[in-house]
Amino acid sequence: MKEIDQQSSVVERLLHPDPRRIQDTAEVNKLCDVIRQTSFDIHKFLRSGHLEKVYENALVHRLEKIGIHSIQQHPLDVCDEDGTLLGHFSADLFVENRLVVEIKACRGLVDDHVAQLLGYLRASRIEHGLLINFGGPKLQVKKYILNKNI
Repeated sequence: MKEIDQQSSVVERLLHPDPRRIQDTAEVNKLCDVIRQTSFDIHKFLRSGHLEKVYENALVHRLEKIGIHSIQQHPLDVCDEDGTLLGHFSADLFVENRLVVEIKACRGLVDDHVAQLLGYLRASRIEHGLLINFGGPKLQVKKYILNKNI
């Protein structure tokens, strides 16, 4: 019975989404598009072969030039399910107080990189994250969304 109630609740949210949530998601999607394009421009200019920090600095620099606020190595709290503070981690970038960006400079993304970002999102209760790899011959950008309501 409880499972049926949960399923109907999920269906109800899908059929009648909160307008504020839709607007927030649209804004985050636009922000992700800008970061994706900026990352592509950086990769086109610098190519692969640099340290992760170089790409992090380049992304912060270019985002700041277009008016997007980002914080490097921003400490975020890791909390237990009851809200108890367990520790901290440092996000490579925390953009506009709503998006965690994890930057890599390796040949290719692996499951451990995805697990790292998803762990950051889960622990900090931030919904949106980008995983960007500048190290390969082609730029890799993956977006992840953790939504506790669905």
